[in-house]
Amino acid sequence: MNLDGRVLSVSATASRGVVDSNTLLRLRQQGDRVLGRYGGGSVLRGCLVGRIEGHRLVFRYAQVEGSGEIHGGTSVCEVLYQADGRARIVEHFTWRTREGSGTNVFDEVRKSDCV
Repeated sequence: MNLDGRVLSVSATASRGVVDSNTLLRLRQQGDRVLGRYGGGSVLRGCLVGRIEGHRLVFRYAQVEGSGEIHGGTSVCEVLYQADGRARIVEHFTWRTREGSGTNVFDEVRKSDCV
């Protein structure tokens, strides 16, 4: 599995989620280690660090929100591939700094769609 250089946007979000369709996630990968940076919508800046474990992506995340608050948690993700080769990440997250958990879906965007 190679997520290096992929850019994804949110196509579905949980009621307890903060990301939305304006959020872009950019991933870098070296071996089984993954670094992600994201922002947009109510998230000013976010970062995730994790690793690939089999067919899953497991990570911790922290983000600065528009309110100025800093929040974070943990996620376990299914990494799927669509018929056209684009990645889909189904994230099952649990907040560590606030109540709640849920599922977000990120779909890879084509390079031409990322400005």
